[in-house]
Amino acid sequence: MAISKNLAKLVRSLETKKGRKKEGLFVAEGPKVVADLMAVNSPVRLIATAEWFASAGLSPSEQDAVVTDDELRKVSFLQHPQQVMALFPLPSLPAPRSPLPENSLAVALDGVQDPGNLGTIIRIADWFGIDTLYCSHDTVDAYNPKVVQATMGSLARVHILYVDLLEWLAALPTDVPVYGTFLDGINLYEQELTSCGVIVMGNEGNGISSEVARHINRRLLIPNFPPGRETADSLNVAIATAITCAEFRRRA
Repeated sequence: MAISKNLAKLVRSLETKKGRKKEGLFVAEGPKVVADLMAVNSPVRLIATAEWFASAGLSPSEQDAVVTDDELRKVSFLQHPQQVMALFPLPSLPAPRSPLPENSLAVALDGVQDPGNLGTIIRIADWFGIDTLYCSHDTVDAYNPKVVQATMGSLARVHILYVDLLEWLAALPTDVPVYGTFLDGINLYEQELTSCGVIVMGNEGNGISSEVARHINRRLLIPNFPPGRETADSLNVAIATAITCAEFRRRA
């Protein structure tokens, strides 16, 4: 079937967090993102060109819509649609039973607001084998279409847990290393790093909040080069996350 008015309305409603929560669905677009998500979960509906169904070796169900590129463009959230859009059920992840799995390295996000940054951080976590992100409640929704697209499929392999970050950090055992990046921290390349613990990354404009900072017991600095040279005030949070995770894994 083609895209009905009701299906188009449903898709558009998933642009907002309220709509996603109401319908229990989120949108993914493009062959790579959809294929990675389909490897771990079945979509509720597929909206795709006949060429995509053929290339994927699938036959459309009664719930699916076979469309032209022009029809897909009318409901897509992308500037340049990529043959397929899928509606997936929102995952229902329980609150973690323990603050942090034993001997694991996790990333915690304190108020990251930009969808592109969160999507890139999810992709970075996937690359460096970090399977869980703990996000403060004021971090952007991981199932925002822009976030999903920026993950390039990594959302299928990284668990996203939204927690009261202050309570979660306070519940960690006192011997768990909690790292955070600050302008007055110790040089990342000179600080002792562990293979387990928590890496906290902060808001794009304000960094790590003062309340969260009280729970950080190892302050890190990503140094600029050469030392003392006038440079940018700070790094983009996704880039800072990549640099930090790479150094942790290099020494693992």
